[in-house]
Amino acid sequence: MPRTTPDDDGTAAPATPAVPGADDPRPAGAAATDARTGLEQALAARSALVRKDNGEIDLLAAAGGIRGIAESVLPGLVFLTVFTLTGNLTWSLGGSVAVAAAFLVARLAQRTPLTMALAGIAGVALSAFLALKTGKAENYYAVGFFTNAGYIAAMVVSIAVRWPVLGLLFGYARNEGVQWRRKPSRLRAYRAATWIIVGVMAARLAVQLPLYYAGAVDALGAMRLLMGVPLYAFGLWIAWLVSRPVKAG
Repeated sequence: MPRTTPDDDGTAAPATPAVPGADDPRPAGAAATDARTGLEQALAARSALVRKDNGEIDLLAAAGGIRGIAESVLPGLVFLTVFTLTGNLTWSLGGSVAVAAAFLVARLAQRTPLTMALAGIAGVALSAFLALKTGKAENYYAVGFFTNAGYIAAMVVSIAVRWPVLGLLFGYARNEGVQWRRKPSRLRAYRAATWIIVGVMAARLAVQLPLYYAGAVDALGAMRLLMGVPLYAFGLWIAWLVSRPVKAG
């Protein structure tokens, strides 16, 4: 459909088709560079990573803020608390699902983005189903093992193909876009940063799987909470520091 511009009388008349760069006195390719920079800045603005005034990442914002942390932690905390106090699997699962559902209802009422709440209630519901179906409380945590394994596999593949996930995440937060791929030192830095998060997720499996197979539900639940948001935020911070651009002396 041809674009239109308003005439003096307020009606719309066909506009002359724009030819990219036709009236641009700058060197060829400058407009494309500006467009790419604008896109990268827009992606950076949409990133979950927020930089503070001192240039460091805002870990609270990266974790989804207070609400995001609550949505991630409280369903599991309720399950662990109720099960520890009562030993009743049904009540524990019901409380966990109810908390996740409450977060979803709150977001619906406030018309805020539902992504985290939907992912949360889907994960909790699936975990509850597995635990209830098998009658084993430890299976409430089984979904997390597969999720961690999937993330580890994806990140290792991203490193192997020279598109490390942390480079994509941090690159846009730092307004580097994907230009870091052209610099061997930056590519190495982002590969190292991605390995750090792989290490965090591998540590979760190394610690929690033995507890799962031992049926140590209380210890497993506690480790899941401790090695969840707190450990991830710490790993993210270390990865950010490791991958910082080196300022020229």
